[in-house]
Amino acid sequence: MRLATWSHEGVVRSGVVTDVGLHALPDGRTVLDLVHAGLPAALEAGASALSTAPVPLSEVRLLPPIAPPTIRDFVAFEEHVEGVLRAVTAEAAVPPEWYQAPTFYFTNPYAVVGAFDDVAVPPGSERFDFELEVACVVGKDGRSLTPEQARGHVFGYTVLNDWSARDLQSREMRVQLGPVKGKDSATTLGPWLVTADEVEQHRDAHGFLDLAMSVTLNDTLVGHDLLANMGWPFEELLAYASRGTEIRAGDVIGSGTCGNGGCLAELWGLRGTDDPPPLRPGDVVEMTVEGIGSIRNRVVAGPTCPDVRPARPRPRTRRETP
Repeated sequence: MRLATWSHEGVVRSGVVTDVGLHALPDGRTVLDLVHAGLPAALEAGASALSTAPVPLSEVRLLPPIAPPTIRDFVAFEEHVEGVLRAVTAEAAVPPEWYQAPTFYFTNPYAVVGAFDDVAVPPGSERFDFELEVACVVGKDGRSLTPEQARGHVFGYTVLNDWSARDLQSREMRVQLGPVKGKDSATTLGPWLVTADEVEQHRDAHGFLDLAMSVTLNDTLVGHDLLANMGWPFEELLAYASRGTEIRAGDVIGSGTCGNGGCLAELWGLRGTDDPPPLRPGDVVEMTVEGIGSIRNRVVAGPTCPDVRPARPRPRTRRETP
């Protein structure tokens, strides 16, 4: 089942996507409400929505399918790490620490944008980039889960574009912290949330979802990969995220960027030149994941902000200890 959130004639609704349009939930619940109810109850509620009159997809603005309380974004594709490190940190090889355990950072849940919304260049950035990913939505609370337990905590999947200001990110990571503002401006989720049962048929013999992924820039293919090329399946990412702490229903877990051109920085690192160049206003980025759907965002000019003031040098005087 495909679950969406949309705005139509000034009213925000949630419901089910079919080939004939969008069917609103009759009781006004949100997709996050359905996630909290659990997958069986959500499927039942979605079935009841099919009796409502459909609204054509062309008449609505698709919003992010869910308002996540948290977003953890992993870096689970080895090929992506190999390329992007050369562009961002000048390292030439995947560090051995990457292989030892999954790594993630928390990104900004307030910066989530819809599947076809415009995306602004972050203030001060000259090296704006996209990142092609798949996101898993947690279906129920859990703590210190095993991977086997974690599979039962997956509610569904959506496409994720982790927009990145590479110049800001590079500065931050030289301070051994981040990414922070380099990843703070926008995260696209959409076009809808596909329940886990819909993609189970694509699971391979090793437990990975064998879904084709692709990204175009101004309608020219830039990158493509398979979700099955992740270093860990989503169940292991969820288990690691819950290790010694909690994951909760509605949390979003990003796969990290795929390889083979999943972002510009990977290509910059591998080619040694800015080819293709950083994103500029007017560029259009479209991402498609087999079994889930497509998102398409246009880059626009961002706000103008005052320059960031540098730190003052550390004072060299101290008071004497009494």
